[in-house]
Amino acid sequence: MSEGGPDRERLAASMRTMARQMFLRALADASIEGAFGKHVSYERGILRIREDLFDLHSYARVVVVSIGKAGHIMAQALRNQVGDSLEGIVATPVQPISQLRGFRYFEGAHPKPNAESVRAAEAILKSLQAQTASSLVIFLLSGGGSSVMEKPIDDEVSLADLIQTYQALVHSGAPIAEINAVRKHLSAVKGGRLAQAAHPAQQVSLLVSDVPDHALDALASGPTMPDTTTVQECQAIAAKYELQRQFPPSVRELFERHALEETPKSDDPIFHRSRWWPILSNSDVVNSAVEEAKRLGFGVEFDNSCDDWDYERTAEYLLSRLRELR
Repeated sequence: MSEGGPDRERLAASMRTMARQMFLRALADASIEGAFGKHVSYERGILRIREDLFDLHSYARVVVVSIGKAGHIMAQALRNQVGDSLEGIVATPVQPISQLRGFRYFEGAHPKPNAESVRAAEAILKSLQAQTASSLVIFLLSGGGSSVMEKPIDDEVSLADLIQTYQALVHSGAPIAEINAVRKHLSAVKGGRLAQAAHPAQQVSLLVSDVPDHALDALASGPTMPDTTTVQECQAIAAKYELQRQFPPSVRELFERHALEETPKSDDPIFHRSRWWPILSNSDVVNSAVEEAKRLGFGVEFDNSCDDWDYERTAEYLLSRLRELR
């Protein structure tokens, strides 16, 4: 029998039970259906998204583009609110058992893109470029969107080159913000370029975010949002992590020729009719876990300062914080 005997075993079992309660509470509050029920409603042709109202009858066409791991679930949740009139495109890494009528589906891959990722991007760009100022485009964005929909900015970059580039970035040791800065500038759909394609249509983005709340343009590499990163930063990141020698020749050449083009920024007119609303985020889940932990009698210390660190450094830091708090 272990030291401490039955008392220690009972304590361990109790702690496991409470940890499970905290997890299940956070999981329940992370429901996408629940988030739509809270932040989205539809009545008599008026769609409410957080603080915005959209009279769907006033638009010549309403198009939905849903991207990421929650692509189908988000499209279905919106359909449940609005009804069968919606149409659009879903790019997601997992095909649902049944697809929504009126939607085209693409099974892009994650964490590296595949041929369907490229086909999804091309189909979405074609659909958006056909929209006019009398159209409404509803973007539904979730984690994983960076790879399930992708198209290189230069046609000379093949799918194999694209995959090699992703692999080099993911294994570079760079934090996700720096990885995304490079990916945005190598992409025809990231860093606000979907918004650019959809202009001059009215645009609204609903976000189910797995990135820090202060960096929402990192979600799916910010395809519909102004980009805060620059070409100059990309060049510096590539040099810092010695990425150019790991990139395929087609991508390396873009850096060597300084051929990367700048992404749309916040002052670009393409964003004048755009809105972005997070409806579910990391902080929602964390706050639920914190509330449940307090209800169970725990003291709570929240620390996400190590979000982008290497896992070994993260483990050492969190263990040292536990020793301090003890």
